[in-house]
Amino acid sequence: MQTDDLTGDELVHVLATLANPHRMRVLAALAGGRNYVSQLARDLGISRALLQVHLKRLEKSGLVSATLELSEDGKAMKFYEVTPFVLHLTPQTLAGAALTLTAPNDAGDPGKD
Repeated sequence: MQTDDLTGDELVHVLATLANPHRMRVLAALAGGRNYVSQLARDLGISRALLQVHLKRLEKSGLVSATLELSEDGKAMKFYEVTPFVLHLTPQTLAGAALTLTAPNDAGDPGKD
């Protein structure tokens, strides 16, 4: 994924996903290599349930991917890894992305008074 490949709406979604400290920590931990949920939760000091919420958001944004594997004892383990991405933000890339934004919904637009 690269900034130039994203529509305005997709860029907003990715940036909103990255705006959470837990998700940044998850990405930082996975930058060192793939890991499974239980170990990652222990490494980060958060519950598996909370980690799952953040991993789903990261996966939906295309920032991580997951594979299900069986351990030697037959236990299903879900491994996550960072999907390679490059985000290069400049005023020009933001201006180009803004041209592809869909019209905001007045009821859901926090910028509306």
